Amino acid sequence: MKISLTKAGKRFNRDWIFRNITYEFNAGNAYAITGPNGSGKSTLLQVIGGALMMSEGDLRYEVPGTGNQPPIMGNGKQSTDNLYQHIAIAAPYLEVIEEMTVTEFLAFHTEFKTLLPGITIKKIIDVVGLEKAAHKQIRYYSSGMKQRVKLAQAIFSDVPCLLLDEPCTNLDTEGIALYQQLINDYCANRLVIVSSNDSQEYGFCKEKISILDYK
Repeated sequence: MKISLTKAGKRFNRDWIFRNITYEFNAGNAYAITGPNGSGKSTLLQVIGGALMMSEGDLRYEVPGTGNQPPIMGNGKQSTDNLYQHIAIAAPYLEVIEEMTVTEFLAFHTEFKTLLPGITIKKIIDVVGLEKAAHKQIRYYSSGMKQRVKLAQAIFSDVPCLLLDEPCTNLDTEGIALYQQLINDYCANRLVIVSSNDSQEYGFCKEKISILDYK
């Protein structure tokens, strides 16, 4: 998968969050969007994922093997109805369904995205260390356990692009090590974009984009 930004900009009211970003993200590579808190890292990640419309510029997605023209979003036009099938995101501001157990939640998730080949819900739960809480409602989970669920539903989805916004939020040392292992084991051939100012979260990224360069 390839994602291309051309002279992309986003503003809220009169304040520009970023402007004139021209960049290409390619499958098999990992990218970090860095910058201070409140600088616009998450906004850029949401624009890349199609969750926010740009104020100017163009955004193109190219998904090999679909047999269709690549969907394009820009200048207020979009043809990205099936984009969710190609992108998964984990972020602190995205909620899980707390009335469900993790087993139920992951089963519900598979109605929208298939899992990686050879992966089962039981294996996911075991890998992320939630086997003892597999049948407990997520509302009773700690914040760190909930973050493991968010990472699991994203990383184990069979999609070519993975967007991670501050992925180690609420994780302890063991949880951070788990995150790094999941990246190593399951993300080698995918397009991964991490929004973070913590090197523990993006240390594996070969390319870094400072949001401050586009103010």
